[in-house]
Amino acid sequence: MKIFEYPQPGQWADIVTRPRLDLTKLNDTVATVLADVKERGDAAVREYELKFDHAELESLAVTEEEMEEAEQLVSNELRDAIILAHHNIKVFHISQRFVGQKVKTQEGVVCWQKSVAIERVGLYIPGGTAPLFSTVLMLATPAKIAGCKEIVLCTPPNKEGKVNPAILVAARIAGVSKIFKAGGVQAIGAMAYGTESVPKVYKIFGPGNQYVMAAKQQVSLDEVAIDMPAGPSEVCVLADETANAEFVAADLLSQAEHGVDSQVLFITTSREKLDEVQAEVNRQLQLLPRKEMAAKALDNSCYVLVGSVDEMIALSNAYAPEHLILQVKNYDALAERVVNAGSVFLGPYACESAGDYASGTNHTLPTHGYATAYNGVNLDSYCRKITFQHLTEEGIRHIGHAVELMAEAEQLDAHKNAMSVRIRSISKE
Repeated sequence: MKIFEYPQPGQWADIVTRPRLDLTKLNDTVATVLADVKERGDAAVREYELKFDHAELESLAVTEEEMEEAEQLVSNELRDAIILAHHNIKVFHISQRFVGQKVKTQEGVVCWQKSVAIERVGLYIPGGTAPLFSTVLMLATPAKIAGCKEIVLCTPPNKEGKVNPAILVAARIAGVSKIFKAGGVQAIGAMAYGTESVPKVYKIFGPGNQYVMAAKQQVSLDEVAIDMPAGPSEVCVLADETANAEFVAADLLSQAEHGVDSQVLFITTSREKLDEVQAEVNRQLQLLPRKEMAAKALDNSCYVLVGSVDEMIALSNAYAPEHLILQVKNYDALAERVVNAGSVFLGPYACESAGDYASGTNHTLPTHGYATAYNGVNLDSYCRKITFQHLTEEGIRHIGHAVELMAEAEQLDAHKNAMSVRIRSISKE
């Protein structure tokens, strides 16, 4: 990890720079696969599954027999953990339900909003080096609460054509409607365009590698909505002299093991704490099964020593991290100053892992600086707000002439006339 000591604001751009992902080289490949899936449907998906996941599939759909088999393969202990996490995610997201109010803007003019669920959503769940069954809970649980009628899930199978059993168990617990064995670009294409087996969805959610990211971006241009732009995962830890170095190092490494293009940023006001954390990271890294991957991620990462708490929070807000951990004495006060972040973890015991799995908050979050403008997945991600308005004759009298004047000023005569005929109608009565 690079070390910056008391950097000037002019150096901050170097600190907050993410690993660069050049998608231009793979965009042509992605476009070719998407076009093929759009043209040939299931046959194309099966061919790409054989090519990329080395799985020869007769059918894309996961059967009820496979669901029952998965139930037997997952231990009762893990199943109980999944149920606990699902409960907490459900409780937190239920609290986000929208309650619309009718608002009288003028006498005779009433406006309101109604929240309506997206009818069919698609969830992409990676299944490669880390089969993310926790993401099934994070994406399917709010979809179910929102009232989505159909929840479609795609995830890559292993070479034997089997889906990770924990993914299937989590999908059943969270209420997924249909599950298909498809990964990568072909899965995104199948959900975006629809095939003989896979229904066309209206919005696609979920993380993935660079190919999945590029595919989501491409299909979002003209076919389907997506949850958010995304890049590699990241964490920023702010620490003062009271921070627990062992905890901090564990948090940094838990993020670094996600992938070689992940990034961690440690910002502290204490030189002693920087040295302690650096030594602890080096010690814990050697104990990790995924240490080579984590080590490469650390090459993208920084330790930063700053002169004050003000600089610490200002640099964090400039970075706009996906995950922000506040291991400082006055974390409540500092939390009030957070402007840009996906999800914030307060105090020594709120590790990122808690939010990733079981605290109840959603772990599908904006990365790559998008936290400056986007929030993470929540209940509203699965809904649309439809506005309604009702006007009476009295309402026409109150706003009608203003509408005529504004339409005329914009030279939209038909707009003006739509109001004028109503004004004339009520004036005759």
